[in-house]
Amino acid sequence: MLKITHIETIPVQVPLHPERAIRSGRGNHLVSPFLLVKVHTNEGFIGLGEVSCTPGWSGEDQVTAEHFIRNFLAPLIIGENPLNIEVLTQRIQKRIAHNTFTKAALEMALWDILGKVAGLPVYRLLGGQVREFVPTKFSVTGVEPTKAAEIAAWAVEQGFRKMKVKVGTGPEYDVARVKAVREAVGSEVKLGVDANGGWSSRVAIQTIRRLYDEAGIYFAEQPVPALDMSWLADVRGKVPVPIIADESLNSLQDAMALVRTGAADVLSLYIGKGGGIGPARKTAAVAEAAGITCTVGSNLELGIASAAMIHLAMATQGIGAEEYPCDILGPFFYEDMLLKEPLPIKGGEARPLERPGLGVELDEQKVEHYRVR
Repeated sequence: MLKITHIETIPVQVPLHPERAIRSGRGNHLVSPFLLVKVHTNEGFIGLGEVSCTPGWSGEDQVTAEHFIRNFLAPLIIGENPLNIEVLTQRIQKRIAHNTFTKAALEMALWDILGKVAGLPVYRLLGGQVREFVPTKFSVTGVEPTKAAEIAAWAVEQGFRKMKVKVGTGPEYDVARVKAVREAVGSEVKLGVDANGGWSSRVAIQTIRRLYDEAGIYFAEQPVPALDMSWLADVRGKVPVPIIADESLNSLQDAMALVRTGAADVLSLYIGKGGGIGPARKTAAVAEAAGITCTVGSNLELGIASAAMIHLAMATQGIGAEEYPCDILGPFFYEDMLLKEPLPIKGGEARPLERPGLGVELDEQKVEHYRVR
């Protein structure tokens, strides 16, 4: 019988391209200290996972992720059949609280093993292809307006026709940045804004209305902090654009609360936020039952987790990527994605990965180069 024999963890630190380092209402993101995971089996199948964690988001970092995997989660699943994904996922979820990005790394590695055993890409195992490609959007960081305009113009050259601009750094500065981007990209590119919870309700309502009138934005993502969903609902009822919930959504229970309070038009799914591909699809099902669409958000994942995002979006009908494209951003921001072959992403389109499992292979030389020792 197929069994998990051991779990390998590899801490890496990969810088972003300096000119595209993320600056937002949550602060600056200049380098990603993530954790790669390899789940080994007795038959030679190896599942790849990635802990795409930032302490300011989920409270996790490399050290905590490695600690919980080695001391709590690995002993729980070593010796078990990795194909029993639902059973093992439930055990992982119950063993430790929170730490969802850590849990997600193991869960996506189990899907990778299942696909390799079956000889099928993960999206086929999830029900098959519901779209020819996954539409993606670009994210313009919260830099000064002239630089933001340059970045946006570059993104258009890469083929993007939808993008969002990071805001939440001060309303006048935000308005100037978004208007500069609009001027740079023209009227054919659809623009949204993402405040990462950086505005108060009053500022959010005023600024969103102004940006709708002066820059033609078509959505606003997490305009206010996630502390109270009534704040988000209040803003949603007073602005002319759809509201995307991101930081307010971290569990199935959050999804239910967002539905009940009428706080959002769109839910931003992360594989990391819920603890894996399966939990993300359950959240999408809750949203679909309520008549709410979803998109896929990003914690600026490296290659393994970005591949998992493509599979999730390729196979999930409830993800409305055609109107609200997914944030599969890593290839456009990192020095390297640590893969032998690049992901099939060009401009605003991510194509399906057809090799078994997640369909990616680590470049071990690159991994060693960026490894934290």
